Amino acid sequence: MSHFSFIEGPRKDPEKLDAEQRRHEFRELYTGFDLGSARLQADRCLHCGNPYCEWKCPVHNYIPNWLQLIVENRIEEAAAMSHETNTLPEICGRICPQDRLCEGACTLNDGYGAVTIGHLERFITEEAIGRGWHPEAPRRTANGKRVAIVGAGPAGLGCADILNRAGTEVLVFDRYPAVGGLLTFGIPPFKLEKAVIARRAQLLEDMGVRFQLNTEIGKDLSMTQLLTDYDAVFLGMGTYAAKEGGFPGENLPGMIKALPYLIGNVRQLLDLPDPLTPYIDLAGKRVVVLGGGDTAMDCLRTAIRQGAVQVTCAYRRDEENMPGSRREVANAREEGVHFLFNRQPLEILGKDTVSGVRLVETRLGDPDPRGRRHPEMVAGSEQVLAADVVIIAFGFDPSPAPWFAGHGIHLDERGRVLTNAQFQTSNPRVFAGGDMRTGSDLVVTAVDEGRRAANGILDYLGV
Repeated sequence: MSHFSFIEGPRKDPEKLDAEQRRHEFRELYTGFDLGSARLQADRCLHCGNPYCEWKCPVHNYIPNWLQLIVENRIEEAAAMSHETNTLPEICGRICPQDRLCEGACTLNDGYGAVTIGHLERFITEEAIGRGWHPEAPRRTANGKRVAIVGAGPAGLGCADILNRAGTEVLVFDRYPAVGGLLTFGIPPFKLEKAVIARRAQLLEDMGVRFQLNTEIGKDLSMTQLLTDYDAVFLGMGTYAAKEGGFPGENLPGMIKALPYLIGNVRQLLDLPDPLTPYIDLAGKRVVVLGGGDTAMDCLRTAIRQGAVQVTCAYRRDEENMPGSRREVANAREEGVHFLFNRQPLEILGKDTVSGVRLVETRLGDPDPRGRRHPEMVAGSEQVLAADVVIIAFGFDPSPAPWFAGHGIHLDERGRVLTNAQFQTSNPRVFAGGDMRTGSDLVVTAVDEGRRAANGILDYLGV
């Protein structure tokens, strides 16, 4: 391999399925690297003395180290190193917005194109498992402690992983019929096929983690019982309350919230229907999605695959200031989504059902103290966009369980669970992490929260 590989070989992503084919399928669109391509791409790393990619990664992956192991074809060692810092590496490799994280901080962004860190992270685990590798079961002796985890999403899985490795008996409860939380039931399969999550769940089970599914705490099993049976409890229940726009017509028939729409679609694909989140078929509809994050992209691309005749994204800032992954925006555009930037909704139109959205153009004002530029309306620029269905994808707020107060679990003014630096709530035996503590955030951030909370629990238990 050459010291000038970043010059001799340009950045190259894995091949994607043709956009026209993608429009009709819910399978992942990236084919993945073969070994030769992975080694060439990994060899582009400069091995900076102070690797910005590691600092920008929420779990601080040892990125240059495992890139070098790929170059040397020491894939099993790379996989073991990857798992030292991340419970879900092959999942984060697929769905993290690397352009805003590790790849965005890559030194080679300055003219040469960042190393394809995300796809290589995915490659490591896929290749290692294909060779027969699997994460080692805990070597530490059982410590005699039992911890219950509420929520089998990324925070709960991260917490379970660390506790289990430390010799703690772990049982993860989840209301869904499969492990993964919104990894399974929210994120569409064209970004993350469900077999990938099922395989990860099996790997965790093989390591000693146990799961009890179809069990909702507060309904099927009480929190009091958990506190009786376990030495500590970790809450990783996510955020499910959709943010609202607060404009007229928001409750008209034809108005859809992003999360129930996505969950209903995945459940339909998995043949796991639920009347609380019914399948909504948008075939033949004119669809407008309000919002510019990754959830909005998921809705847009799902509507395309369902056969919507026109799919438009209306976002109140410009493309440069969209919160979602640039990669997801590009994929959506390739698949036929139309984007309207600098457009803010004023009103949902219609009498008995949605007929359109009244929008106004915006321009970005001066930065606030945090550097965020807020949209300002442009007088006289109103327009009407025809629509049969409008999906609101403005993000999510915490959805605290009604039993929190009865167990002394305090919240802040936004409904987020309050904890100390060790992720311990106001009830000393209850810990919390992930979106319900931070507010809606990235999957990789939730994994990190769960893993760090596990260390807080171990300190509390004195093991």
